[in-house]
Amino acid sequence: MLRPGICPVLMEPTSRRRRPPARPSAQTLLLRRLSGVAVLLLLGFALVRVAGVVFGGGESTSTATATGREEAKDEEKPDARPKPTELPGGGRRIFPDRRVVAFYGNPADEELGALGIGTPDQAAAKLKKVAKSYERKSRPVLPCLELITTVAAAAPGDDGKYRIQVPEKTIDKYYRAARKSGSLLLLDVQPGIATFPEEVRRLKKWLVKPDVGLALDPEWRIQPGQVPGKVIGSVTAEEVNNVSIDLAALVKERNLPEKLFVIHQFTNDMIKNKRQVKLRKGLATVFNVDGFGLPAAKISKYKDFTAATPKGAHDGFKVFFREDTNRMRPAAVMALQPRPDLVVYE
Repeated sequence: MLRPGICPVLMEPTSRRRRPPARPSAQTLLLRRLSGVAVLLLLGFALVRVAGVVFGGGESTSTATATGREEAKDEEKPDARPKPTELPGGGRRIFPDRRVVAFYGNPADEELGALGIGTPDQAAAKLKKVAKSYERKSRPVLPCLELITTVAAAAPGDDGKYRIQVPEKTIDKYYRAARKSGSLLLLDVQPGIATFPEEVRRLKKWLVKPDVGLALDPEWRIQPGQVPGKVIGSVTAEEVNNVSIDLAALVKERNLPEKLFVIHQFTNDMIKNKRQVKLRKGLATVFNVDGFGLPAAKISKYKDFTAATPKGAHDGFKVFFREDTNRMRPAAVMALQPRPDLVVYE
């Protein structure tokens, strides 16, 4: 058990963000949640078959019919191969073509991060202003809204899982804001006593979309008998791999563009056997270094963690608007070595 209020990383509070909220009653939770409209329907591609029959020139009926079929087959080829879906702003590859800058949070409470301050559209607009500081001609920025879709809770709840699942209408609202602003939507999971795979399953209806990614928050992956916020959670490489294999299969089956896949970390043992995490084709896998404090401590921790990043994976860095002391400006973040591919603001 950790000493109350003290974390061995950067001498931070035990939780890098906040104490998880006590689970409200169903009625209170309903009143706190943002309302939304019906789920956005997926657009489909219609195949138009164009048939033609050639007559004349002394051709037999059978020859004319065969020729007509060949021409029809040739004419239908363009329609049979719809253009693959792309990322916001174009293209199908995230890294190294783009740098991702994200706002993290949940609308239930401002303490849960920058994304929960104001409406989804307001958060998206503020994000774009921050992201401009990271824009380079050689590498444009791709904005990203990282929404906590499963929030770790201090109370067990009816199912004993110590987590609150965000209503679908809330996810839909942020997805619409992301699409409207040309941003990615990153679905973040804090599973409590549940596992990452079981929490990710309910998100499939959004993960099939070309502009939606997935983030795992191991700090809040606890074991039976533990309480979120009183202990620092962790995840095994095996569990991460169980999630990524299904996510990569989804990308392949739906011919989706590269999908952002983020694992957060702010202690050395938060990702067990980190080097055994498998990198999957179709996933832009990022290990994001969290933890707030003074710049020197954050930079030191970043160097330590990135040295253990599996070859082929990408590095991320988190900046805290409130908790950081002498918050690092974009120029200082861009001076980090290696330069982060993902920058998250909370």
